[in-house]
Amino acid sequence: MDKFYNKVLFKLEETIKDLMVKTDDINHLTESIIEQIIKSLSNLKNYVLANGFKDADEEIRFFKYQKPAIVAKLIYYNTIYKIETRKPYGAKPLKRYLKEELKELKRDFDNNLDFYKYYRTNNSYLDEKLFVRNNHDIKLCLDTCYYQFDHCFSTSHDYIVAKIIANDLIRVYVEDQLYNNDQKDKSTVSQKLNWTGSKVALIELIYALHYQGVFDNGNADIRLIAKYFENVFNVNLGNYYQTYLELRNRKMNPTKFLDALREGLIRKMNEQDEK
Repeated sequence: MDKFYNKVLFKLEETIKDLMVKTDDINHLTESIIEQIIKSLSNLKNYVLANGFKDADEEIRFFKYQKPAIVAKLIYYNTIYKIETRKPYGAKPLKRYLKEELKELKRDFDNNLDFYKYYRTNNSYLDEKLFVRNNHDIKLCLDTCYYQFDHCFSTSHDYIVAKIIANDLIRVYVEDQLYNNDQKDKSTVSQKLNWTGSKVALIELIYALHYQGVFDNGNADIRLIAKYFENVFNVNLGNYYQTYLELRNRKMNPTKFLDALREGLIRKMNEQDEK
């Protein structure tokens, strides 16, 4: 199961990365990504139904960690799509709208507080009830929607885990939108260079600089740094945090651009030494 899952996840992450490079239209991007996630989940479901699991531990691992990691992407991008397509015009209405989205995330957290604590503290004593199919416990106050799920590919709490993961990302996205909304009237650099490399490469560079603490003695917020680079280099980085997560989870060569910078600089130095 692990080998097949890793293959599906790697292919999905690479596809998402490629889509992010190809388009700046957030609505078109999220639509395309959602389609790819649905296909990936369909492939996983077919595999599970055809092969099952070798034991309970493998089944728990799949429904506690593996499936939620992909479903979280679906929840995240679907939520972003809804947020973007329903945005009101005007700074003040937009601010109220985004703050209401944060309140909704808080309500969801409060409604599932006990399970949040269980999951985030890495407890496992209830795993056989929560993450094994057809072994739910009605006394755990299950959501009504669970009874509508396909129980051949769902447990009572795998979707809630996915929401925990997704909500963390959604919160960052909404907070970033609020920050951008508050900063939009501030002056920007008048003369700009245009960034002509890939956005993924610039995001990789920004996070590398941020984690080295080279701005304001390491006290600069990543959002301020990203916005500064956008202004200076006349580029829209889009959801740079999600891109960073995709880079971090990249199975092969997560620092491709930084490695290329180092190799290119050393090569030029060597060539100049030889002259």
